[in-house]
Amino acid sequence: MNDFEAVTHFSNAPVAVLSTVGDDGAPHVVPVVFTARTVGGETTLYTAVDAKRKSTWRLRRLANIAANPRVSLLVDHYEDDWTRLWWVRADGLATVHESGEQMAVGYAALRGKYRQYERVALDGPVVTVAVSRWASWHA
Repeated sequence: MNDFEAVTHFSNAPVAVLSTVGDDGAPHVVPVVFTARTVGGETTLYTAVDAKRKSTWRLRRLANIAANPRVSLLVDHYEDDWTRLWWVRADGLATVHESGEQMAVGYAALRGKYRQYERVALDGPVVTVAVSRWASWHA
């Protein structure tokens, strides 16, 4: 894979894995849909709590971010042809938004990327991640 564009590959992926750490030090990893927005060279990632069925509305990821805002999101690509493998990780600081401009921006961006949001309500908090570091690997 020549000219590997890590941020582009990450941004175009349909799903990422969000990693947070609880106040007890235990890692918590969940898949999330997300979108990326880059302004002036700074990338912000957006994910939201939507109306898909959940085991609880008191989500551990939100509590973990409140206790420790340092997070990572990972996107990877696997094929049987191992010359096409890659992964990209974004590290940054997360913020939970329960109202305001970032919530509106996040909802609009997520609706633009995922047609499923025509049928699934976006009605919960938006999590933004200000990316401070990108890491990647490709075959």
